[in-house]
Amino acid sequence: MLNQITPLILTYNEAPNLARTLDRLSWANDIVVVDSLSSDETRAIAARYPAVRVFERRFTTHAEQWNFGLQQTGISTDWVLALDADFVLTDAFVPELTALAPPAGIAGYRASFIYCINGHPLRSGVYPPVTVLFRRSSGLYEQDGHTQRVRIAGAVAPLTAKILHDDRKALSHWIASQVRYMRLEADKLASAPDASLALVDRVRKLIVLAPPLVFLRCLFVNGGILDGWPGMYYALQRAAAEVILSLSLVERRLPGRR
Repeated sequence: MLNQITPLILTYNEAPNLARTLDRLSWANDIVVVDSLSSDETRAIAARYPAVRVFERRFTTHAEQWNFGLQQTGISTDWVLALDADFVLTDAFVPELTALAPPAGIAGYRASFIYCINGHPLRSGVYPPVTVLFRRSSGLYEQDGHTQRVRIAGAVAPLTAKILHDDRKALSHWIASQVRYMRLEADKLASAPDASLALVDRVRKLIVLAPPLVFLRCLFVNGGILDGWPGMYYALQRAAAEVILSLSLVERRLPGRR
């Protein structure tokens, strides 16, 4: 199965992460990186790996970046492994890929994640499963608030092995990213009818409830308190993201806003 898969990675200033991700892709004959004009060492790091082909594209939306990678970079394999630059395959992941024999009705596979803080795996991560492996001809990305989702023409099955989500960029970068992301998320929540939203998003629209609930869930319900300072850091991080979303929702209601 491995020779039928091309890893596809989006990057923008991913020097703190990219090498760890690429080190786990040594089995791949072709790796495509779509870079959004990074200003750090991202492209130099990618160039150290002979299997990597780098394409530069000015960022528009995440969905358009992914679709460019799928459709305009000359990927020839039937399957694509779509990875963020901070997704690191675990030791069990490659053997599972090797053993896959997808039946005709399966068009994709979703993976679960272990969230890490500076390489420390957490019990309390709330990162949802994501469809990462799919038939190239069956996948198309759509923008959904601050993120993107791949629409698969066919059934999607779960993988057993997990992926590490291990972003080691500076806190200042994380905060700036959350401000951008949560403004997009606020636009989505404010414009969507409540009936079309999942329960968690309806709670987020109430503004005051989501930050403390997320903090308590991560630290106590999901066991983050057992992870020590990394668990506390993550709980505060997720609560801060919800505070930024709440501020973005309130900002829309301020008098005189245009």
